[in-house]
Amino acid sequence: MLTRSSLDDFYRQAAVSPPEGTAKEIGHFNVFETAALFAKASEERVMPYSRRDYYKISWIHGKSRAEYADKVIDIAEDALLFATPRIPYHWVPETMLQTGMFCIFTTDFLAPMVLEELPLFQPGQAPVFELSVQERGEVEYIFRKMLRELDSDYKYKYDLLRNLVQELIHYGQKLQPMSVVEQPHNAAQRISTMFVELLERQFPLDNPLQRLSLRTPADYAGRLSVHVNHLNKVLKEIVGKTTTELITLRVIQEAKVLLKQTNWPVADVAYTLGFDDLAHFSNYFKKQVGMGPTGFRA
Repeated sequence: MLTRSSLDDFYRQAAVSPPEGTAKEIGHFNVFETAALFAKASEERVMPYSRRDYYKISWIHGKSRAEYADKVIDIAEDALLFATPRIPYHWVPETMLQTGMFCIFTTDFLAPMVLEELPLFQPGQAPVFELSVQERGEVEYIFRKMLRELDSDYKYKYDLLRNLVQELIHYGQKLQPMSVVEQPHNAAQRISTMFVELLERQFPLDNPLQRLSLRTPADYAGRLSVHVNHLNKVLKEIVGKTTTELITLRVIQEAKVLLKQTNWPVADVAYTLGFDDLAHFSNYFKKQVGMGPTGFRA
């Protein structure tokens, strides 16, 4: 299963300290020069696929590649990369000559702006954009200004930094996406791994107000930016089960836990597992388990 990387994980792995004096109510923001952190890390630069709990905008300067499910994007020299908590990805430097800069920030930092509503952060996008020499200079200028402002004593520096992040976002939305190269040899395994991560990310369910957001094969295929038939074929080849079978097994497993370990009404269990109709849930559960949810609980 894919890992989930928090801000604490980032600072620990990067061997740097978070900025001091940041008010919690404005969210988190920081900006870095890639070369400085690159020198601190191991030469192997092994970074597994993971979903991060924060946003990241990177100006990449150096030969590398970005991997998203079944997509691999080759970066020859300069690119602007946008990473969202919703989509796991993998960045692989292919040379130690990596410069560039990047910033990280939380959802709260740009509130009330809703990033997931912007085209740049929609599922199915390949948010890596090639930069010309002129565009590289413009992007570098924004990042350098971020670095200067973060180190300044200006009272409203975080307001200015917020504007600079938004400028980068709009800059990226005006660029054309880079060519996406299919890599069938590794694509199936990546899709399978990311499906499992998306499935497991929804559990455990801690209160009856929670609800599964992904319930059908089409939901998962949409999030992974693949056709539902292709997702089903991949899972059948890699795992030996169809998409529906895997979803059903996990939902039933959670249903058994909730029925045995909580006192929630069966209707609440049904609701949190994505069923609007109690009778539908009861029939679904009985078909898989051999008895209804009430009988199983008893």
